[in-house]
Amino acid sequence: MSTLNPLTRMVSHVILDLDGTLLNTDGIVIQVLKVFLARYGKQWDSKKAHRIVGKTPAEVAGAVVEDYELPCTMEEFMSTATPMFSDQFCNIKALPGANRLIKHLTSKGVPFGLASNSPRPNIEAKISYHHGWKESFCTIVGGNEVEHGKPAPDVFLEAARRMQVDPLNCLVIEDSLPGVVAAKAAGMVVVAAPSLPKQDGLCKSADEVINSLLDLHPEKWGLPSFDDWVEGTLAIEPWYIGGPVVKGFGRGSKVLGIPTANLPTENISGLLSEHTSGVYFGWARLSTRGIFKMVMSIGWNPYFNNTEKTVEPWLLHEFDEDFYGEELRLLVVGYIRPEANFPTLESLIQRIHEDGRIAEKALDLPTYAGYWDDPYLNPCN
Repeated sequence: MSTLNPLTRMVSHVILDLDGTLLNTDGIVIQVLKVFLARYGKQWDSKKAHRIVGKTPAEVAGAVVEDYELPCTMEEFMSTATPMFSDQFCNIKALPGANRLIKHLTSKGVPFGLASNSPRPNIEAKISYHHGWKESFCTIVGGNEVEHGKPAPDVFLEAARRMQVDPLNCLVIEDSLPGVVAAKAAGMVVVAAPSLPKQDGLCKSADEVINSLLDLHPEKWGLPSFDDWVEGTLAIEPWYIGGPVVKGFGRGSKVLGIPTANLPTENISGLLSEHTSGVYFGWARLSTRGIFKMVMSIGWNPYFNNTEKTVEPWLLHEFDEDFYGEELRLLVVGYIRPEANFPTLESLIQRIHEDGRIAEKALDLPTYAGYWDDPYLNPCN
């Protein structure tokens, strides 16, 4: 756990961004844009995604029309695309750690508000699908309620004014560069949890960059710490993955000495977009061999510089032969740490084995052991 740094500025209030910070809005935005662009014979380009993250609706419209050379005006784009976005508000899921953070701040009596570039009616509509969120915020400020949106500091300064707190005593949690710039311009402490992969460099002006909300340690800023870490692990809402075991990158056994059981990414791309990168653990069932403890990474494996997000489970058992093609079911129940790069292959291997030891021990705890009997792993029960 993190310890308090005497040089760190202490805060009393928290201001949260919404899209990309609390809600997984990016996936919905991409889905809508793919449909919209197809009408003009265009294809979504993920390399241009950074152009719209953290922007106001008008700025997003302008960027899309310009980047894809669409034969329509910004106003025509908004009149068509806005209802398409609104229809999907009910499908926007909370990002990992969002509900945990809101419950924690509420239970500890920490005042916190919401400040977003989205118009206030859109904010209200999005959070209405998440139980207890609206009542938890001390204040909500939308981009249409101030003169200038992010990267101007207006929304954050207005949130602080409504909460009757000095901006210097506020901690902002953001996912985008415009949001980070806006919060720093307001004189606030900023923790950045980038919503786009491999974008840490965009948030160098933040006071801290974390992988996701699961990695937030509020005690670093003088706020109450989370008390739900057990033996170096964090229990999460269980999630399920399944599919046939396929050949991976060929580096598990050969390079790392750790055989991984890879799953076809095309079968689980939607699930991958919902979960943050990092090291997780849980239970695994091979259809003809039984149930085993497992630890797994999800992400881009920065040491090997993957170009796509993958899941690489390691079943904590010695097998005499390969099991390609066999059905593998994974029940993920806990989180260990964020994805990280390593200076050497040896340090990477050492950390993987440490993750394995943590998972092996944790899965014997009552918090996790009971999942061994889950119907997903025992379909005959």
